[in-house]
Amino acid sequence: MLRRTLNRWLGRDERRVDSRNICVGHRSSSNNEAFIPPKFCDNRIVSSKYTVWNFLPKNLFEQFRRIANFYFLIIFLVQVIVDTPTSPVTSGLPLFFVITVTAIKQGYEDWLRHKADNEVNKYPVTVLEQGRRVRKESEKIKVGDVLEVDEDETFPCDLILLQSSREDDTCFVTTASLDGESNHKTHYTVPDTEKDLESLNATIECEQPQPDLYKFVGRMHIYKADQEPAVRSLGPENLLLKGSTLKNTQTICGVAIYTGMETKMALNYQGKSQKRSAVEKSINAFLLVYLCILVSKALVCTTLKYVWQNKPGQDEPWYNEKTQREKDTNLYLKMFTDFLSFMVLFNFIIPVSMYVTVEMQKFLGSFFITWDKDFFDPEIKEGALVNTSDLNEELGQVEYVFTDKTGTLTQNNMEFIECCIDGFQYKYQDAGTDLDGFCVTDGPANKVQHKAGREKEELFLRALCLCHTVQVKESPEQGQGQRDGLMDHVDGLGVDGEGLHPPPQEQRGFIASSPDEVALVKGAMRYGFTFLGFESKTMKILTRDNDVERYELLHVLNFDPVRRRMSVIVRSKSGDTLLFCKGADSSIFPRVRQEEVERIRMNVERNATEGYRTLCVAYKYLNAEEYAQADAGLREARLALQDREEKLMAVYNQVETGMSLIGATAVEDRLQEEAAETMEALQGAGMKVWVLTGDKMETAKSTCYACRLFQRNTELLELTVRTLEDGGRRREERLHELLVEYHKKAVQDAPPVKAGVTRAWSSANHDYGFIIDGATLSMVLNSSSESNSSRYKNLFLQICQNCTSVLCCRMAPLQKAQIVKMVKNSKGSPITLSIGDGANDVSMILEAHVGIGIKGKEGRQAVRNSDYAIPKLKHLKKLLLAHGHLYYVRIAHLVQYFFYKNLCFILPQFLYQFFCGYSQQPLYDAAYLTMYNICFTSMPILAYSLLEQHICMEVLLDNATLYRGIAKNGMLRWGPFFYWTLLGVFHGLLFFFGVRYLFGNPALQDNGQVFGNWSYGTIVFTVLVFTVTLKLALDTRHWTWINHFVIWGSLAFYVFFSFFWGGIIWPFLKQQRLYFVFANMLSSVSAWLVIILLILLSLLPEILLVVFRKPRGPHAGQMKHRLPSSGTSTIFMLSQTASTHSFSWTD
Repeated sequence: MLRRTLNRWLGRDERRVDSRNICVGHRSSSNNEAFIPPKFCDNRIVSSKYTVWNFLPKNLFEQFRRIANFYFLIIFLVQVIVDTPTSPVTSGLPLFFVITVTAIKQGYEDWLRHKADNEVNKYPVTVLEQGRRVRKESEKIKVGDVLEVDEDETFPCDLILLQSSREDDTCFVTTASLDGESNHKTHYTVPDTEKDLESLNATIECEQPQPDLYKFVGRMHIYKADQEPAVRSLGPENLLLKGSTLKNTQTICGVAIYTGMETKMALNYQGKSQKRSAVEKSINAFLLVYLCILVSKALVCTTLKYVWQNKPGQDEPWYNEKTQREKDTNLYLKMFTDFLSFMVLFNFIIPVSMYVTVEMQKFLGSFFITWDKDFFDPEIKEGALVNTSDLNEELGQVEYVFTDKTGTLTQNNMEFIECCIDGFQYKYQDAGTDLDGFCVTDGPANKVQHKAGREKEELFLRALCLCHTVQVKESPEQGQGQRDGLMDHVDGLGVDGEGLHPPPQEQRGFIASSPDEVALVKGAMRYGFTFLGFESKTMKILTRDNDVERYELLHVLNFDPVRRRMSVIVRSKSGDTLLFCKGADSSIFPRVRQEEVERIRMNVERNATEGYRTLCVAYKYLNAEEYAQADAGLREARLALQDREEKLMAVYNQVETGMSLIGATAVEDRLQEEAAETMEALQGAGMKVWVLTGDKMETAKSTCYACRLFQRNTELLELTVRTLEDGGRRREERLHELLVEYHKKAVQDAPPVKAGVTRAWSSANHDYGFIIDGATLSMVLNSSSESNSSRYKNLFLQICQNCTSVLCCRMAPLQKAQIVKMVKNSKGSPITLSIGDGANDVSMILEAHVGIGIKGKEGRQAVRNSDYAIPKLKHLKKLLLAHGHLYYVRIAHLVQYFFYKNLCFILPQFLYQFFCGYSQQPLYDAAYLTMYNICFTSMPILAYSLLEQHICMEVLLDNATLYRGIAKNGMLRWGPFFYWTLLGVFHGLLFFFGVRYLFGNPALQDNGQVFGNWSYGTIVFTVLVFTVTLKLALDTRHWTWINHFVIWGSLAFYVFFSFFWGGIIWPFLKQQRLYFVFANMLSSVSAWLVIILLILLSLLPEILLVVFRKPRGPHAGQMKHRLPSSGTSTIFMLSQTASTHSFSWTD
């Protein structure tokens, strides 16, 4: 299995054998030959990352790949090996804490994946062995095993259907976990297989595993005694995929052909990789800058130390003679050791505790999403779920949103709205309003004035009842009683047309491959024509005259995305052969008489722009000769092993010509609650929305109109199999031609648009929408020529990026992930978000920077693999525009503030070396070095990063454009970073030289004594702690009791600790540098004065900025009542100046 995986990654699939041979039930086709079963992979599913044996080395390796962790490890080792001024504990303890916490978190997540894998792998299944039913664990299934699956069970691997409990040798499955479609699909047994599978002697020859869900080619050789082997072709209609669920069929038997990681579901699974946020990448970049500053400081001090020592008498003064060992030490080794000592002394410029604080901020901050009552859904009685807290800030940086359609944008609940017969509108409504055609108070069609004529109306309703693949599901306790009730109901409908409720029979079980087919059958019921189901090959319908009509079903011409229509050929009791056809208007109109088209076109276009799913209905009488020719052609094409699809298509196109148009229907796929408003808000925030769906193009296009992703004035650029067929040339040539044409239209000829401005703010610009299907996308991404493939990909990407919205339909799950990956890796590396509700969305959820799962009806695979889970699509608006915005602002301020306060902290230490002979003498006591980041300054910034609201949530939700102000990592760019760095340098210089100026006074104490070096360092440290804490207080906009407690509490704790630490003689300390230093320092009025003066001078620019500047901009009025008069932080203010939609400050 590993070899096959590596080959697939390295693109060596072409070296493999094209097909595999499988013996059904492991029985050899020849009795004379010994049977040696071929080796295939087992049926185990593995999605976990670690094992018990490799967890420790693999996890440590991954963690130490982070530059910060590796750096702190090196510093810790230096402190252990070399005699340095500070203890190894100061670096080792925080590093150990970060590594341990991260390892526990990642280990727990992987344990959950192991648990989920075991649930699947240990699931009991029934295997038929030598006529006996044997219960086995799913992981023990082998290729060639014959399995028995009961109703509502999920298929444990990919199977070929051999036997069904249904009389018509079919079964029904739902593939919601694969392609998101919850409707039932019909699959067929292989013809001519033995009823007794024990006596079946057959082999299957089929293609090697490949991820396309909709393609499968194979054949079965059936061996019977004294007969030539029978060959039966196998297609997707015979293949039952792992992850699908058996419905409306008691039992089926099938043979396993693909197992484990070779199933189509597993091949479409995108492996889970560790996601890193843009903030973490910015931290690493800033870290490198500060690392350069650190190395520069150490080099400068080491160089100046040896320059200074080269002066006569400086290297070895009379009071400090060198020992013999020091004299014998190699000069270069001594220089290197000194360099390392300076590195350790200045090491605190790199904020190791920032990583601990960031981890805590992310972990604790994620609870605010979980606790948000607006995310609670009363239907499922659940709220939001956070699976990973590492990406909170990414929610505020999203540029592209990739959404599934079925179950995400829509409820997958089709409803019949209206129909048009011969140009006249017929609408069914619950209210008794007057309109053209039917209304409820009129009763059924026979009680109204027949605007289209009774004959046309009945022909149209018969077409709706016959042209479909719907099955009626009746429970055993129903039966004739229900049918009698149905008769009574329809009879009553004909007598009493007063204010009817929707018929209860609409609730009876209908099974279809498409939900709109069920909607059309139910629509016909409303007007008096009811489909009663199948009896063998006979379809029965109940007319509004209470007569049961029977039609023999001769052929079904299945729907496909190229033809975009489906037909049935039926024979009535009178012997007439009719073809009924329904499909998209663009597919039906060219095949009917043109004079009939104009009467219906207007209704179809109006319904389409209103977001309804429209279908046109046509019919044709077939004479005996035409039917015989069609029947022969269809039978011959279906037996073909080569080019079967092309041959069927040719016959379909030949039969479906010269039809008569009867009318059209409008069906609504109900949108999720507030879906359109949510999409509009996301576009207003500057995000581009792409819809990636496995559904048909017409349905998806209607949904895009309904969600306002496509507008009436949007010009649609279509790149699908149908448009490639139109030119009459080779597909590749046509693809190149269309890409160049669309690129010229959407990119080259398009007027330049200001960055971040979308349709909502620039209606003058021409809008383009782009539509592509899965087959065409494969051609774009996997062209025969590598140079062409790269060129096509670039053209495709540029076109899509210049369109307001993009629709990708008929997508396989892996193709969804490919689209996301392509955009993610494009120029500028935009932040992507994927949202979906089914297992078919898992690949794109894992591929995107942020994956959102919806707790929908399609199982919980998407939720389990997502980073965040929400009950409804509407919750995405608040998650991004409010929570995401605030998370990003908070953590950006946290990161910049940490670098600033550590620069303030260590710069005086660096300057002090110029006055102490570069002796590596610390300016601060070891307790202050250790406690500065851990206790004195950590809690205020943690509280700020959890609670700050520079703008209240209501304003953020009402003004989506505010989201753009922080787009593209606006607060962590180099400009704001250098501002904070310069501020740190200014404060550091002020602290050091301000205190040095004070020390110019020879008598600082009442007794005439001067302060020592530890008093000097303590005064600098006191000014430092008060300044950086009060700076954060000035930046705080949203004060709570927690902010007050931690800010003033931290300052009080520092004063208390200093008195306590210096007021007691500690027996475990070899030397006590701060004994009574702090108390002695505060006894000096001069020290008090300089501390207060330096704090005020440091914060003066910030205070003046707040006092003399007023907010301006379109949202200033809304925020005036929200923000305290102290203004906003300087850095946030500077980062906003790029956006005209966000507030800024001026004189």
